Amino acid sequence: MAKFKNKYRIASARAQWWDYGWNAVYFITICTRNREHFFGEINDGKMILSSVGVIADILWYEIPNHSKFVELGDFVVMPNHIHGILILDKPDGKNDIDDTVGIDTVVVETGHALSLQPQPQPPFIGQNRFQNIGKNTVSSIIGSYKSAVTKHANRMGFKNGWQPRFHDHIIRDDAEYQRISDYIINNPANWKDDKFYAS
Repeated sequence: MAKFKNKYRIASARAQWWDYGWNAVYFITICTRNREHFFGEINDGKMILSSVGVIADILWYEIPNHSKFVELGDFVVMPNHIHGILILDKPDGKNDIDDTVGIDTVVVETGHALSLQPQPQPPFIGQNRFQNIGKNTVSSIIGSYKSAVTKHANRMGFKNGWQPRFHDHIIRDDAEYQRISDYIINNPANWKDDKFYAS
């Protein structure tokens, strides 16, 4: 395991070949701290939101009002996590910090509403990548969302907390998009089979 400042660290789960400010469709999962059921409970296959769950739900739908060129796909708040689809659709397809690179291109095909164009390949792969820097990257969008939920929940005195990281997956085609959308929509009904159920 790699060390940073003489301490062990977990390697990034991010795809080292991808810039998370590029246009794409992203499947996002964010868990609560220690998988606590801050957001409510499932009753008869339906999610009953707590006060913090209502905040998490409302603020997700506010994301396009604060992040340019972001569209939302399906989304669900579960007792101890959220799932959602983010669609980045910038006119030039680039990360806001970078308009000079263009050495090679990476092409990701999709049959969904967003047709991905070839993307500039930054000159440095791996540790030297600027994957999460810029106003409209996946990390900045999710970081702002988590911060807003925490701020409003704290202001109202509601117990809450997020895990430090989140999981993302780049959706590559229409069949995968449909499968993930179906999973999100049916997640409350299938709660007892969810990997986070026993957490």
